[in-house]
Amino acid sequence: MKVAKIIAWLGLIAMTVGLANGFINGDFLRDGAQLLDNPWGLMSLIDLYVGFALFSIWMVYRETSTTKAIIWVVIMMILGFFTGCIYVLKVLYEADGDWSIVFHGRPEGHEHE
Repeated sequence: MKVAKIIAWLGLIAMTVGLANGFINGDFLRDGAQLLDNPWGLMSLIDLYVGFALFSIWMVYRETSTTKAIIWVVIMMILGFFTGCIYVLKVLYEADGDWSIVFHGRPEGHEHE
């Protein structure tokens, strides 16, 4: 589980630096328009959002609260795998070394152990 935490932390750091760079040095509307004009840029966005959707299925499966699940999915669709890294870290730290809890969540009635 230590390796998973390291990878998630590295991903979060990389996403934070990348997002900061994009917001500081980029123009979201101009750069986004160029991305959509490029067939491979469009394909990259399709690939990205399919990944977001698949990852979101897992988040919804794990969450015991519909409200929390919806919030996580909305944030995932806006901030992408920056949110995914935070979610994975949350799950890893809550699991106390139990991979079953990482993948499936705690059994009903044991959410706050």
